[in-house]
Amino acid sequence: MDVKGTPRYLYWLFCQFELITCSYLMEPWEKVLFYSFNLALLGLLLYTAYVCLVLHASSAFQLLCGSPGAPRENSLSGVK
Repeated sequence: MDVKGTPRYLYWLFCQFELITCSYLMEPWEKVLFYSFNLALLGLLLYTAYVCLVLHASSAFQLLCGSPGAPRENSLSGVK
C-alpha cells in the first residue's frame, strides 16, 4: 500500500463527497451544520446497528446452538 498517496486519496474522496452533496457551494457555517448533522446521524446509525446486531446475533446463536446436554423444553408441556 502506498502510504504517501493515502492523504491524497482521502482528499480526493472528500472532494468527491463535496461534489456529490453540492456542499462546496455552502457557506462555512452551513458546512459546519451539515457535516455535524451527518456525523451525528452516522454515529447514531452505527451505534444502533451495533446494539441490534449484537442482540440478534446472540439470540440467534442461543437458538441455533443451545446447550447440547440440557433437555429441551416442550412447547406443549404448558397445555396439560
